[in-house]
Amino acid sequence: MAQWHIGWGMPEKTHACSPNPLVYAGPSVCRHCGEKQPVSTPINARQRAKILYYAGYDQQQISDELGVKYPTIGTWKRRDKWESASLSERSEAAVHVRHILLVNKEDKTGKDFKEIDLLGREIERFARIRKYEEPGGHKGHLNPKMHDATKKASRSKQDKANLIDQNALALLQADLDQCLFKHQEDWRASTSLRTRFILKSRQIGATWYFARERLIRALETGNDQIFISASKAQAHVFRNFIIDWVENICGIKLTGANLKIKRGREDPDDEESETLKPVTLYFLGTNYRSTQSYSGDVILDEAFWVSDFARLYDVASPMASHDKYTITVFSTPSILNHQAYPLWSGARYNEGRNKSDRVRVEIDHQSLAKGKMGKDGIWRQIVTLEQAVAKGFDLISVDQKKIEYNPEKYANLYGCEFLDDSQSAFPFQILRGSMVDSWDAWEKDFDYYLPRPFGDGECWLGYDPDSGGADGAVIAVLAVPEQPGGKFRVLEKKRLTGKDYQDQDLELQAMADRYNITRIGINTNGAGDAVYQLVTDWFPTATRFDYNVALKMQMVMKAQNVMRKGRLEFDAGDNEIVQSFIAIRPTSTRAGGQVTYAAHRGGDVVGHAEAAWAIMHALFFEPLDAATVGGKKSSMELFET
Repeated sequence: MAQWHIGWGMPEKTHACSPNPLVYAGPSVCRHCGEKQPVSTPINARQRAKILYYAGYDQQQISDELGVKYPTIGTWKRRDKWESASLSERSEAAVHVRHILLVNKEDKTGKDFKEIDLLGREIERFARIRKYEEPGGHKGHLNPKMHDATKKASRSKQDKANLIDQNALALLQADLDQCLFKHQEDWRASTSLRTRFILKSRQIGATWYFARERLIRALETGNDQIFISASKAQAHVFRNFIIDWVENICGIKLTGANLKIKRGREDPDDEESETLKPVTLYFLGTNYRSTQSYSGDVILDEAFWVSDFARLYDVASPMASHDKYTITVFSTPSILNHQAYPLWSGARYNEGRNKSDRVRVEIDHQSLAKGKMGKDGIWRQIVTLEQAVAKGFDLISVDQKKIEYNPEKYANLYGCEFLDDSQSAFPFQILRGSMVDSWDAWEKDFDYYLPRPFGDGECWLGYDPDSGGADGAVIAVLAVPEQPGGKFRVLEKKRLTGKDYQDQDLELQAMADRYNITRIGINTNGAGDAVYQLVTDWFPTATRFDYNVALKMQMVMKAQNVMRKGRLEFDAGDNEIVQSFIAIRPTSTRAGGQVTYAAHRGGDVVGHAEAAWAIMHALFFEPLDAATVGGKKSSMELFET
């Protein structure tokens, strides 16, 4: 076998019979003996020793091969941790050395170039393996084609996210047109009107409809849509309706707190066609400071229940200043002296105008049954339950509702008649100070969607049984002030419709698991007594309230005091709480003529203020002087004498 010089920068007198293919690049001529020898390279002895060790040489063989002292080889081995190197690291080191040797070879053959290319690809492969083994590595790092495909798929997924193209729009339009009741078709025909104000019955599909109408308008015109409700929680009802509808009809899952929707190309089948401008659907509460930076079509929901409507409308209406934008206001009625009433009646238009320029706006039921454009430029309509039913709405029985509600209550809920709060123990002017956008005001320590929305914060629970109608009992959970004189918050209110006393007990247990309940107050009238008996089995300190004149008087006085001092907060979107408190009026007992309080019921003094009484039961645990909040937790029973 031919003799070869090592040729790695060592003394050229050293020869080797079998050059190592991992480290020899190829022969040249030794200038001393004329024999062929490997080309000298910049690889130092320490690197060569490591490669020989990886190739299976022992320490003595390496020492002999390289002419380096045995202890030196041992030191390199220990310091560079040759033994701990993985198979991948050993192979990579050998490939790198071989690649360097070939690149530095002077006279390369075709075979050399082929090997250099192969080694270069191997070096890339080792780099990908290292990337894969690093934190965050994935299979795409091992396979470039897979990585490119993943990136392409990711880009494609991003491009399709929140995309409703013209084909999907056609599906939504067709679905909307075929599922409307006649009164909703009337609203559909008025879509493009500059300003609309609709007074409507409860539960005739207004929010459901306007969520769809506004999405269609956004996709057709490119106008952003600004939904404003009494609270963010209520505004998100629109959002949920839209998300569910698009997913059901188009299979598209919209995401985002505010929905930014891509509209794709003008012609989805033509890649040369123009890309349409995206639209955004905003869902806002009534915090006027956060509602003045947008522009688009404005939708104001439940206007007659917004606590500071005049200021909100002054901020919201300019967002639709451009001629292409519209304003839609719709609501159930609240009280005649609400701030939204001047807009409804036309009085707002006449403010500050000369007498000759003032207009008379017709707002009676007969004039507005089919909708009418007023001289102030606002199209108005009144849609009662009976009118909707007459046009084919078949989801509610008018006769059944008249059985369940007294004439006054029915007229307000379903007949579009305004409430008179002039005799109420809790007029709207007092209640409005308690109405807040809970998603904003309580965001630091309350999240309704968590298993424990208020964590371990102390709460009191009030329960009021069904008063004899069909509404059902009510549970109210109040956060207790941390300091004397602090604020109560109605964190959750739940109506227990159609449940017997055992099911109601289970609902109370579930609420006690959901919150840190330390006090429970129960009105023991009717089914309340049976509920109380069950509750005391698992909450022995529950308090029973056996109503009498003095007790009800004290409860009302306590609630009035808390509200007047700004110490009660509830979500502004919960209209039932407002209606319930407004319904409570002073009256006299039949026997002794004593002044007491009860829900007004068209001549009767019973019923349909369960939410208010449930809240007052919880409030009543605080002493009347509010000096010892969170004091001794004892039970209390008040009996009529």
